[in-house]
Amino acid sequence: MSRLALKWAFKRPATCRYPAEPRRIIPGSRGQLMFDADSCVFCTVCAKKCPTGALSVSRSPKKWSIDRLLCISCGYCVEACPKKSLELTASHGSPAVTKDREFHEAPAPKPAAR
Repeated sequence: MSRLALKWAFKRPATCRYPAEPRRIIPGSRGQLMFDADSCVFCTVCAKKCPTGALSVSRSPKKWSIDRLLCISCGYCVEACPKKSLELTASHGSPAVTKDREFHEAPAPKPAAR
């Protein structure tokens, strides 16, 4: 028992001290879902594929929203998106602590050149 205690005393901890040390990004890990409104056609396929119902898409007002507390970063929406408007980044955003939804709208059309 004392040999094991000595071994643990001189070994580095397996975890990092998170607030003091920033978390390392692990390649290939699934992090935060990012949305590109410029390429989205608001087809609702991503919302239909989402197993938790975290996404909602409205075609007529062209609005897309996500509930970050419900999103499990499974990647089904990313695979289903025909325009590749969704992407899972390796970085993790700030944790969601409220039940607010994050809304995105289609960009306003650019005025025609004269």
